[in-house]
Amino acid sequence: MPVKPQLVLEKVFGYPSFRGDQAAIIDQVMSGGNAFVLMPTGGGKSLCYQIPAICREGAGIVVSPLIALMQDQVVALEQAGVRAAFLNSTCTEEHIHSVKDRLRQRDLDLLYVAPERLATQPLSAMVQDCPIAIIAIDEAHCVSQWGFDFRPSYRILSELRTAYANVPFIALTATADALTREDIVRQFRLDTPDSRTFISGFDRPNIRYTIQPKDKPNQQLLGFIDEDYKGAAGIVYCGSRKKTESTAEMLRKNGHNALAYHAGMDKDIRARNQDRFLREDGLIIVATVAFGMGIDKPDVRFVFHMDMPKSIEAYYQETGRAGRDGEPSEAFMVFDSSDIARVRNFVRESEAPAEQKQIELNRINQLVDLCESHTCRRATVLEYFGDHGEPCGNCDNCLSPPETFNGLIPAQKMLSCIHRIKEDFALGHVIDILMGNASPAIERWRHNELPTFGVGSDLSKHEWKEVGRQLLAKGHIVMDTSIDGFNKLSLGEDAREVLKGERDIILTKREKRTAPAKSKRSGQTKQALEELSAPQHQTFERLRAKRAELAREQDVPAFYIFSDKTLIDMVRVMPTSRAQMNNVSGIGAKKLERYGDDFLHVLNDDSDGEVRYTSMDIGDESIEVTVTTKPKPTRKGKRWSDEEEDELYDQLTADMPLSEIAALHDRTIGGIVARVPNLVQRRLNHELDREQLADLVTEKMLGDYLRTLNRN
Repeated sequence: MPVKPQLVLEKVFGYPSFRGDQAAIIDQVMSGGNAFVLMPTGGGKSLCYQIPAICREGAGIVVSPLIALMQDQVVALEQAGVRAAFLNSTCTEEHIHSVKDRLRQRDLDLLYVAPERLATQPLSAMVQDCPIAIIAIDEAHCVSQWGFDFRPSYRILSELRTAYANVPFIALTATADALTREDIVRQFRLDTPDSRTFISGFDRPNIRYTIQPKDKPNQQLLGFIDEDYKGAAGIVYCGSRKKTESTAEMLRKNGHNALAYHAGMDKDIRARNQDRFLREDGLIIVATVAFGMGIDKPDVRFVFHMDMPKSIEAYYQETGRAGRDGEPSEAFMVFDSSDIARVRNFVRESEAPAEQKQIELNRINQLVDLCESHTCRRATVLEYFGDHGEPCGNCDNCLSPPETFNGLIPAQKMLSCIHRIKEDFALGHVIDILMGNASPAIERWRHNELPTFGVGSDLSKHEWKEVGRQLLAKGHIVMDTSIDGFNKLSLGEDAREVLKGERDIILTKREKRTAPAKSKRSGQTKQALEELSAPQHQTFERLRAKRAELAREQDVPAFYIFSDKTLIDMVRVMPTSRAQMNNVSGIGAKKLERYGDDFLHVLNDDSDGEVRYTSMDIGDESIEVTVTTKPKPTRKGKRWSDEEEDELYDQLTADMPLSEIAALHDRTIGGIVARVPNLVQRRLNHELDREQLADLVTEKMLGDYLRTLNRN
């Protein structure tokens, strides 16, 4: 009989209830049906296929193009006690054989696979006789040629629907416009009677959107971080590899912990920078769009675009990497006329079919409209995806509404000037003519003799740049950004209608500022922290220190162990037993078994030296056990030496109690146990999984097991 999803949610993942459409999606798959799921980042898409894979017979197959995501999710699942593995281009032959052995032995709940591997080896050859519980296609928008991130390797995945017609099939994405959604459903044949579509909406209400014209962008970035986000984790996106490195260096020179990331870097350095970003608090990564796909770091507080992306889809996905924990976060973008011209020319000069070019240009124009809009940013984004949006009160245009004005006269002056200089000069030269600046270049070309010379002296240089950028955005002027184009301006298709006064021109007047007025807001976690008393704050910090210690010992990000929300809930509940620990949100059975005692000791640090907990592993009856509080470790974060590991091995094989071993090494019992798999691998060349380790420790058979391995 299949395990009930609600039980898995509570016991494995530690949550009391499903969110949004999760329960309906899981019911659809559990009943053998198929589903297309569109759910915003942070909405809990992963549980929609992870839980059915755990509940149903066999292994769930998850296809993902994101190596970082699959590896991180496997680690997180293992932390929760789920049997998971991955296969991608980073795997050694030994790892591949090990995964196949686990499949053959029915020892996996979930297997993450890169689509490229399925192109070289059929799924049937991988799984052999292991039943398949579910097939999940993550980042499903990659299958659509109309999507912003089309990947040819995804096309072969539709064959899985035919080869495994009786296996529940689910395709998931966080980002897809109407055309892309239709293509996904068609490609994967998810319009059958046994298929359902679930669209959970696109709104990320915790993210504030701000879009401003560029005005010394380095200073805009520094001002933004210094004002609100000092010491916070963030992502800064740049349009070129060179710019990522120079921006990261600029941030470091100004006292911020920043690293660069782009596809041209040495792969080891790139991987190390990504790993640091995941594990360290308060680090800023400056990257091209090569970064972020699959990054599951919950506490990214801001995403800053130094250059304009190519579409609203890309903007929505990249900004969605902020605030995955639901806490207040901000997406800030700066842009200028060169950005607009650059992305348009990139499409025009590509070798894509004419139909595809037009679709891409339409997407760029819709993003430009978002940038130049004087209405609610969020509502514009939601309406683009076919969702309904009201003014949100949490974007720059809602908080500081920009002033609009009739810009017909300034537009006519600029267009007339461009026409009179034979459409052969850049914006700066045009502005000098309009303002009456008799520069050497103006006099050399005798442009000081034109009728338009000095007709725009009533506006500042900044104001004329604003006019030029907005006319470019509206398509009334065109900029040539090619190597030989020198950003020359020419008239757009509708320019003559503007010159004749046959078209209204409404322009936006934006004040020069780094950011909009801030509304006071406080996230749930921050508010919960503020509500803690001084002693409770101290307990919370001790719990964080314990979490950091355990994370270092296991070489995993701290949030993989417990989130800040869970630690705060511990402080509120103050459990004194394992049974009471079950009342803390975010603690599943395996995490309780693995970490419960470590955190109970911290919570009872001011007690009489004893901690009482209830065992969960002895039938249905609760048996209370008393243990002496561990001495405070003095080796926090210190790496294990070979000599210390050798001592540990001797002590374990001699069946010395773990509490005594921990005291001798000045470490925690959790730290001792966490070191055992590395020790077994190094000393005995054997892979010991965490679930087996937990059983050996519980049954007090670890020493006997090590002695048996040593004899063999």
